[in-house]
Amino acid sequence: MYPTALTQLARGNPFSAPLFTLQKVEEPQQSLNGQTTRRLAAAATVDEEISCEFGSSKYYALCGFGGILSCGLTHTAVVPLDLVKCRLQVNPDKYKSIGNGFSVTVREDGVRGLAKGWAPTFIGYSMQGLCKFGFYEMFKILYSDLMGEENTYLWRTSLYLAASASAEFFADIALAPMEACKVRIQTQPGYANTLRQCLPKMFAEEGVWAFYKGVVPLWMRQIPYTMMKFACFERTVELLYKYVVPKPRSECSKGEQLIVTFVAGYIAGVFCAIVSHPADSVVSVLNKEKGSTAVQVLKKLGPKGVWKGLVARIIMIGTLTALQWFIYDSVKVYFRLPRPPPPEMPESLKKKLGLTE
Repeated sequence: MYPTALTQLARGNPFSAPLFTLQKVEEPQQSLNGQTTRRLAAAATVDEEISCEFGSSKYYALCGFGGILSCGLTHTAVVPLDLVKCRLQVNPDKYKSIGNGFSVTVREDGVRGLAKGWAPTFIGYSMQGLCKFGFYEMFKILYSDLMGEENTYLWRTSLYLAASASAEFFADIALAPMEACKVRIQTQPGYANTLRQCLPKMFAEEGVWAFYKGVVPLWMRQIPYTMMKFACFERTVELLYKYVVPKPRSECSKGEQLIVTFVAGYIAGVFCAIVSHPADSVVSVLNKEKGSTAVQVLKKLGPKGVWKGLVARIIMIGTLTALQWFIYDSVKVYFRLPRPPPPEMPESLKKKLGLTE
């Protein structure tokens, strides 16, 4: 039997036991201001000092900051590839392939033309990253608390899917205005070259609706993408440590753990690109054409048209997703945030299944 202090700890943990390997811990220690400090048994290794409590306001804030860096920086870094991908989707007659798209863009706009849309990309995806990662951590804890420790372990994939979908719903509302400006700049030559030109022009022509008319297809693209991104990543990490990495996670260095993070992120990214690409094509065309609806654009593109630019997107999203998870996990390491190990079956469930005496 676990000691009373550990039992209380497990019950009080909002994320529940299945995602932690419970270890024996000492009685709660007094902090400098006299308040009791709760120590999470497996949020970090025994000798590792963590900077904040798992699920605290500081934890969520730093996770959101990690999301800003991971999404904002990576999406901005691949703006040239994203620009060519969007142009392949909206004007396939002119832009025949990835290579042709780059050459035509450089010939017409110069090398600087490849950076069109970098400002709305950086701002929009920074806001999206803040909501995506910050809310994911929050919803994961909330839903786990509602499910209980045994169901959290048994239905952990469903937990990842539900938490990521909930987070992305709000993240896309934050992203939509800048995404509309980005696509307009990149795919409509002569309309505007900068965010400062594009934003007031779109508002004057179409009002606030111009920035949110693409939010529904954005949900169609981003929610399946994010569900795959988080669920596939979480389960891939679990499988890598179980079947590929020759030693337990607790014995791996921080560098080795980040390598596993990068590999799992790339694998997740490939699946993300495939799942979300048709909706991405609709968003690109919708934000280019005034007065169009998602259904009209879908009919216009047809079954083959929605898959235009898939190779470019697989390369872009695979690299993006891997780098995003690497940066996000690095932020957690740098700020010494709790980083729970892969989930293990709780003892109570093992006893029910007859796996322990």
